[in-house]
Amino acid sequence: MKKLFILIAFFAFTYSTFAQNVDLRRKIEVSGTAEQEVTPDVIYVSISLQEYMNGKTRVTIDQLENQLETAVKEAGIPKENFTINNISAWNNNYQKKKFPDFLASKQYSLKLNDLNKFDQILSAVDPKGIQSTNIDSYEYSKADELKNQLKLKALLAARDKATYLLNGIGAKLGDPISITEVDNSNYPQPRMYMAKTMSVSMASAPVSDIDFKTIKLNFQVNAVFEIVK
Repeated sequence: MKKLFILIAFFAFTYSTFAQNVDLRRKIEVSGTAEQEVTPDVIYVSISLQEYMNGKTRVTIDQLENQLETAVKEAGIPKENFTINNISAWNNNYQKKKFPDFLASKQYSLKLNDLNKFDQILSAVDPKGIQSTNIDSYEYSKADELKNQLKLKALLAARDKATYLLNGIGAKLGDPISITEVDNSNYPQPRMYMAKTMSVSMASAPVSDIDFKTIKLNFQVNAVFEIVK
């Protein structure tokens, strides 16, 4: 009999603990969204220069680099926004004599706020020495601030939706129980800006063919609110 009482007491305690852990509040779950399109204002581009033979005369990578540095300076680009990415060259005189046909190259990175500056810079560099250019990435400088604003708008949209639905059945909205955010932002992938081979037929200044798309910031908030009488 004593064991029976112990067993009953155990089940009573277990049930009481389970009942305390179960959320018996009446709830409503809704979602809200907010979005905005912005034009990127920070653009990262790369430029690859390669020396070439103009008849028997070598147009060196140093000459091409000087042209690029001057163009960047005249475009008003800060020095820290212009860096070297990679170098493919030999400084050893013996190697140069052994492989006289080797053409040195360098790759550079530019941080811009205006894509038109890129065209201005490229037009000031010997087009035969431009191996390729590319838009590597782009972003919106005030993205974090805008994201926070959109998250709040999405949450308020969820609250308004829940309020409207509950008003329809004569109930009232209580405090939020849980809030979950979902980032559905769309960042289009950069594509090749201009690529060319070292040929006389393509010796004209490179022309932009970029279809610069906006960035769409989209946030969804899933919220659970308590229903009160």
